[in-house]
Amino acid sequence: MALRFAASILLAYVAPCFASDIPNLLIDYKTFQTNVREVGEIRGSRRVTESEFMRMSGDPSTVILDARSAEKFALLHIRGSTNLSLPDMTEDELARVIPSKTTRVLIYCNNNFLNEPKAFPSKVLTASLNVYTYNVLYSYGYTNIYELGPLLDIRDTKLAFEGTRNTAALQAFTLQDATNLTD
Repeated sequence: MALRFAASILLAYVAPCFASDIPNLLIDYKTFQTNVREVGEIRGSRRVTESEFMRMSGDPSTVILDARSAEKFALLHIRGSTNLSLPDMTEDELARVIPSKTTRVLIYCNNNFLNEPKAFPSKVLTASLNVYTYNVLYSYGYTNIYELGPLLDIRDTKLAFEGTRNTAALQAFTLQDATNLTD
């Protein structure tokens, strides 16, 4: 009985140590946390206005990267952008799409656009695709990343779009609808 009691006490204190130390050579959470902190310091100065985004995208050596699903990209995307879905980002796939780690990369996501919920369904604030995309690119060593900053009404933006979605038949989606996503 005493041995069983001692064993249960030992397991209660030792088991959590083993649970947090499950080895996986392909996952490095501590470095991920470091990268997130570093991106947090850089990202604020790399968020650009609609006009800046348009000016930068005019440079033929700039890559406009859309990390949404291929399905959403096919519906509607910024003209000239390249699609590489976030789950498909690997060293090889990124190298195929982005010529070098110093190439200027412009990113945008669902949470940049209102009034097109089929192609750009808004995510909750803490799950914005831009945040993940920026961190992934940074983790792979890309150093020249810029993010479209503002929330734009797709009916009023100066950005040009293309895709299978008929932009004349956009469904109404208001700022109030976006606010309801956070409730």
